[in-house]
Amino acid sequence: MSIHPTAIIHEGAQLGEGVSVGPWCIVGPQAVLGDRVTLQASVVIEGHTEIGADCYVHPFAVLGGSPQHLAHKGEDTRLVVGERNQIREHVTMHTGTVKGGGVTTVGNDCLFMVGSHVAHDCVVGNNVVLANNASLGGHVKVGDFVFLGGLCGVHQFARIGRYSFVGGAAMVTKDVIPYGSVWGNHARLEGLNLVGLKRRGFSRDLILSLRTAYRMMFAPEGTFQERLDDVLENFSDIPQVVEIVQFIREDSNRPICLPVE
Repeated sequence: MSIHPTAIIHEGAQLGEGVSVGPWCIVGPQAVLGDRVTLQASVVIEGHTEIGADCYVHPFAVLGGSPQHLAHKGEDTRLVVGERNQIREHVTMHTGTVKGGGVTTVGNDCLFMVGSHVAHDCVVGNNVVLANNASLGGHVKVGDFVFLGGLCGVHQFARIGRYSFVGGAAMVTKDVIPYGSVWGNHARLEGLNLVGLKRRGFSRDLILSLRTAYRMMFAPEGTFQERLDDVLENFSDIPQVVEIVQFIREDSNRPICLPVE
């Protein structure tokens, strides 16, 4: 364990094996740092915050601050961050609210670029990337392998499906389907995240099936529900297509991002 003499480690903080805390860091009394966590310099860990093993936190990040919510009255809520995350300069992540379940959750192997923000009660999956200054409102759910472009903003309670892509400076006020790609202000569905799917090793046949199902789903003929039924009938053996239909049909606080007609 390596603790710089200028760092402040409050009594009660729990530090795992091989933790490194750099100059001018502050680690609060309810913080739990997993094995080999590195706080580079001037990092603040507040509140009831757990940081998983092998996370690397860059200068001026603040993790575990109280939620920016007027109903929060200082209750003991939590931030739980998984393992092997890269958290760059000026990133902020807040604890949950009592009304929202009390926990903000971040998965494993994520990259949070400079100035990105995870608000109260968010659930962020694994292998997620938030580019510079991307911001999640409260209660947002982000699936695995999502890429959120720089300066984008996601409205509270929105859902961002797995393997989807949110373009830079997009303002996302509606749910984004799994494997989808959205752009603009307000964000609109522009198709599938084909570049991301290819990079993640999706087969040519699977991508073709997804594209065919997508075209059927958003064709002009029939009602939307009728088209979803047709997609399920024709692609019931493709789990990724079924996932999109189930995502659309789940209860949600937000509507779905749709293509421009």
